[in-house]
Amino acid sequence: MSDVTAESEPDTPDQPFTIEVAERVRRLPPYLFAQINKLMYEKRRAGGDVIDLGMGNPSDPPQDLVIEKLAEAARDPKNHGYSPAQGILSLRREAAAKYFKHYGVRLDPQRELIACLGSKEGFSHICLALVGPGDTAIVPAPSYPAHLYAVAMAAANAILLEVFDSQLLLRNIDYTCRHLVPRPKLLVVNFPHNPSTTVVEPEFYVEVVRLAKRYGFMVVSDLAYADVTFDGYKTPSFLAAPGAIEVGVELTTMSKGYNMAGWRVGFAAGNAEMLRALSTVKGYYDYGMFRPIQIAAIMALRHTDAAVEAQAAVYQRRRDVLCEGLERIGWPVERPKASMFVWAKIPEPWASQMTSFDFAMKLLEEGDVVASPGAGFGPAGEGFVRMALVENENRLRQAVRQIGRCLGK
Repeated sequence: MSDVTAESEPDTPDQPFTIEVAERVRRLPPYLFAQINKLMYEKRRAGGDVIDLGMGNPSDPPQDLVIEKLAEAARDPKNHGYSPAQGILSLRREAAAKYFKHYGVRLDPQRELIACLGSKEGFSHICLALVGPGDTAIVPAPSYPAHLYAVAMAAANAILLEVFDSQLLLRNIDYTCRHLVPRPKLLVVNFPHNPSTTVVEPEFYVEVVRLAKRYGFMVVSDLAYADVTFDGYKTPSFLAAPGAIEVGVELTTMSKGYNMAGWRVGFAAGNAEMLRALSTVKGYYDYGMFRPIQIAAIMALRHTDAAVEAQAAVYQRRRDVLCEGLERIGWPVERPKASMFVWAKIPEPWASQMTSFDFAMKLLEEGDVVASPGAGFGPAGEGFVRMALVENENRLRQAVRQIGRCLGK
């Protein structure tokens, strides 16, 4: 029996191996803050004292009792397994109790509340759950990037409507729904607004619910800055509007008022059917947050209301230091009623001479102060910069002095 040998293929040179990313990734624009961050890191490596007011990253720690509870729970061997993607029931009950205490809203913690890995994860996954190709979502402008690009990565289209005037926004929502075919499927609202710090009163949400029922769109409210309010202003909840739970959900977070940004604890609350869709997506993507973090979060929700109010007062004092200082050097700015940012219109003559990106680069290059250019939040943000209230009062005074020297040149 003779051996059978396969006919050899002629040698061909190896073709270059290429990585082809998904279209949803190719559609994302370049990160506008990358050049600013690169220069900031270069200055710091060279020994420069750069004051970073660019990112809303809380610099204060959580309460000691919360950290101690985390450590205690982490020592329990039973707490190191997988956790339910929806969050443990005790945590959801505590979040529901906060909704009732602060807003008078009754929620079923088993059907109408889910724990998320921060509100950003919850928002991104609920976009995947609710919209897709051919769908349209109305998104606030200027736009927190996650609001715009979570819609884009769900393969849906976004219509940007400016938020500076809440009554005009409501009229524009109505106009868009009357004239767009097919009608928008989703409305995103975010008040207190990031980046512009715009706030609304409860009547705004009453009208949002009326429009949602009239035109058949769902609502997602991002209430990330609910705990950081000033001068007696109290943030209203979308879910407190009559009928809101029939048309939408609301996202909250423990990142800001509780100083737990890196812990990634947030909640989605409201319409049970929308939350079932979110729960389905989460079930395929994650197993939920580390159980000791959830246990510590229960302690924070249960025992640190006074500390949350005190933290808001810290941000108010920082706001006053920064705004008074900028006014003193000839840069008048509007004082926000909420959030951890100052949204500052670029003063003349620079406003007519350069873009917000160029102005932010000037502050960094000549003043060693980082601010976020308004254009990083879309065309509606051009002409502004955003400054985060994340440094202490002395550092903010120093930032004002450095900005004053920079603009004085």
